[in-house]
Amino acid sequence: MPKARLGIAPIAWWNDDLEELSDDVSLEECLRQASVAGFTGMETGRRFPMDMAELGPVLDRFGISVCGGWFSGLLLDGDIEAEKDRVAAQMAFFRAANAPCIVYGETARSIQGVHSAPLSTKPRLTEAEMATYGRKVSDFADWCAKEGMPLSYHHHMAAAVETEAELDLLMKHSSVPLLFDAGHMAFAGGDNLRVIDNHHARITHVHTKDVRERVIASLDRGKESFLDAVIKGAFTVPGDGDLDFKTIVKALAGKGYEGWFVVEAEQDPKANPPLEMARKGHAELLRVMAAAGYEVVSG
Repeated sequence: MPKARLGIAPIAWWNDDLEELSDDVSLEECLRQASVAGFTGMETGRRFPMDMAELGPVLDRFGISVCGGWFSGLLLDGDIEAEKDRVAAQMAFFRAANAPCIVYGETARSIQGVHSAPLSTKPRLTEAEMATYGRKVSDFADWCAKEGMPLSYHHHMAAAVETEAELDLLMKHSSVPLLFDAGHMAFAGGDNLRVIDNHHARITHVHTKDVRERVIASLDRGKESFLDAVIKGAFTVPGDGDLDFKTIVKALAGKGYEGWFVVEAEQDPKANPPLEMARKGHAELLRVMAAAGYEVVSG
């Protein structure tokens, strides 16, 4: 029986791109709510101290472990040696925390945090440019793995690797491990089951982000930004949106995926109270994990 671990990201409580779209709670209260909802892992966020001597006792109090965390990579336009310096502190912290991976998000040229930039103005690469980029990301990922903390590459709306076709090209021209995010791929118009079928051997981390299809369908991508979409409620937790996570999780189980399933759903915490959403997402994950034959274990 494959094993699954259930985690959540703090973005439901505090949004790092839109600080006004945040719940005014402490790190301790965020961890308490995640624990009450049933999660045993949490990815890091802006209110996390990057020091296990400080963070460890707080995590232990709530039975939570670090199950990953975002790194804003700049390899598309940057230098590998510079990125090694930029990631060093996080890498040391994650090793101390026994985290499964660092989540690599490419932010060079990305418009994901630019409120005034329409979705249609996302960066686009030729295949030759993607091949060059893929080699750089692969070399960086190889170095990270040798240093004891693997990367998992996060395809993302409004970034250079957003669509299914762009992800296919990156996978073709790189050896980097993949973070599969169902919500971002659905928003980008991709086929989640085909992505799993094509790239399952590379998937090392999973974000179970759900989408509200009516919100996505209503967007004017020539005028509205990624942050506009978040504010409107494009994303939510499993069980509250339109994705069929039972089928998605069964597909992952069928390909032998074991590891973390992390709820990462940024939305307005006032309209969607984080504890209520966390409980709903956890209940839905337990339901679909059972249907897929996973044994849910603690972090």
